[in-house]
Amino acid sequence: MLQQVQSQHFRVLLGKTGTLRLPDGSELPIHIDTLEETPRSQLPNSERVPFSVEFNSLQPTGFVDGLCALELPELGRVEDIFVSRVPAMGRDPQLGYFYIAFN
Repeated sequence: MLQQVQSQHFRVLLGKTGTLRLPDGSELPIHIDTLEETPRSQLPNSERVPFSVEFNSLQPTGFVDGLCALELPELGRVEDIFVSRVPAMGRDPQLGYFYIAFN
């Protein structure tokens, strides 16, 4: 299922809220902030243009990183997405800021 995820699945979510299902089964409300395509990183014979997604939690969280699940348009629930936390860097330190890379 991860191979089917394309940037357009996240593009329609930009600026919207959603729910990230964490590895322990709990749910974290999130806001999708940024989508960046990196076509120069595309592997030969690969259909997917590499991209990354950045989002933040809407409430405080201790979650750092791990395999999570998200509901995506057209695909439904996609599991085993590796999510990494990034530093707040001047943003609200009470919230969590996260990054997903799709190569």
